[in-house]
Amino acid sequence: MSVPVVQFTVNGVPRDGAGVEALTSAGASGVGEGRPYTVVYDGHCKVCGRMVRALRRWDAGSRLLEIVPSQTAGLDARFPWIPASAYLESVQLVGPGGQSWQGAAAVERLLDVLPRGGLIGWVFSVPFVRALADRFYRWFARNRYRLGCGEHCALRPA
Repeated sequence: MSVPVVQFTVNGVPRDGAGVEALTSAGASGVGEGRPYTVVYDGHCKVCGRMVRALRRWDAGSRLLEIVPSQTAGLDARFPWIPASAYLESVQLVGPGGQSWQGAAAVERLLDVLPRGGLIGWVFSVPFVRALADRFYRWFARNRYRLGCGEHCALRPA
């Protein structure tokens, strides 16, 4: 019986450099699975799970997103610039070159890159919306246990 091997990449290139030609010839500039964006979410949170299911359906045709729970082993080595506490606070989005967004900024970026996201994403160009969206996201994340997350979020450390 063979043991599955997980190979993490840095900026879309395996650490040992193997496969660089394959990634470049395929035009992949991604950080994982040959996809340009990685979404990291709290895998224990029911609210986050519903969001992820919607993202997977939305991304089905374009396949731009690699979606992984924050409890994935080796995540700290893969994205060392993201502190472990950030995964508890908000969704994290890592794009080409390791550029990162979190919370409302991650949602805004997802709307920019996903098909037909501009139908909703334009709202971020309205003055003050970014600040309001960020404030709402932080409130929502703090109170998600009241909004259907379940025991996991209710037991979260303060």
